[in-house]
Amino acid sequence: MKVLVADKFESVGLEGLKALGLEVAYEPDLKDDSLKNAIKDSEANVLVVRSTKVTADMFEDAHLGLIIRAGAGYNTIDVAAASNKGIYVANCPGKNSHAVAELAFGLILACDRRIPDNVAQLREGKWNKKEFSAARGLYGKTLGLVGMGQIGQNMVPIARAFGMNVIAYSRWMTADVSAALGIGRAESLNEIATQADVVSVHVALTPDTKGMLGKEFFDRLPDGAIFINTSRCEVVEQAALEEACNSGRIRAGLDVFEGEPSTATGDYDGSLKDSPIYATHHIGASTEEAQNAVAEEVVRIVREYKTTGHAPNVVNVPSGDKSTHLLIIRHADRVGVLAALLGALKDDGVNVQEMENIILGPSHAAIAQIAVAKEPSPTALRTMRTNPHVFDVQVIAIER
Repeated sequence: MKVLVADKFESVGLEGLKALGLEVAYEPDLKDDSLKNAIKDSEANVLVVRSTKVTADMFEDAHLGLIIRAGAGYNTIDVAAASNKGIYVANCPGKNSHAVAELAFGLILACDRRIPDNVAQLREGKWNKKEFSAARGLYGKTLGLVGMGQIGQNMVPIARAFGMNVIAYSRWMTADVSAALGIGRAESLNEIATQADVVSVHVALTPDTKGMLGKEFFDRLPDGAIFINTSRCEVVEQAALEEACNSGRIRAGLDVFEGEPSTATGDYDGSLKDSPIYATHHIGASTEEAQNAVAEEVVRIVREYKTTGHAPNVVNVPSGDKSTHLLIIRHADRVGVLAALLGALKDDGVNVQEMENIILGPSHAAIAQIAVAKEPSPTALRTMRTNPHVFDVQVIAIER
């Protein structure tokens, strides 16, 4: 099996791939036609990319069976075209979650204390303590999270350490889950906007999330609010955000934005150059810890693909639209519990469509949310409920 790595990739990942007995080509500067030619000429079975775009024409005469995005998002890959060619597309969700959460909170602090402006004026030889002594502070304020995946969940303990209250909007999060996490649950984006002093966005880019935060949302934010986006720029209508920030009504920190340069170095001449918005260089996942974790996950995906023909974390296998019921299972965080639950569903002929398991920290408990294609039988539910490590099982019909 041949693997083509067409982006910067950590040595731990390259060595891990070679240890699997694979032929590994490392060409981190490939893109566009050079990438297309390399895919064809190398006869690679697996392609690993990070930020490089993978387009439909690159699949012509290709031997690819798997494309791995060394990160969480995969909007730079033409997933539909890959699917049409029978190519798996997989990602590495959650492996950079701590790094992104750290940057998101760094941007929150930077906005509240205007740290970049402090530094810039001091470097200009100016002392302006009067202007910069008007921070609102974070203690007692409310953080509103849009999206409660792994990054959103990692934001919660950081916010608590600063004495903040937390509310969240997520299509998956039930009232029971929010109560178990000790946070508030918003029913809508508008509710987040009206209740939060700080909003931080942590959603994947999908047709449902594209442009989800526009003028109506920013108009509802209270004066002095802080808005942070470290997810994808396309979920925000940037013109509406810039209007709100340029008026001085709110502050914003972005790690993703329209018109980002596509190269690692170069020039930027976009609208944020002269904006009060604080923007970083799309570095949310760029820590040593995060990139090593992603590299190790890539190795795991390739190992399983090599040995079984199936890849973990595949994003182009339809599932969720067939879900009819949602199981919410409170259980002890013990080895084998999830396997027993999934075994009961398998024996009952119930197909799992989507699954998320939320660990509740020092309590050593967890909540599994499992979307299934039909309602489990009373026998299967009894098997799960009588497991000594299961506290409670709820079944909710999914309304379409």
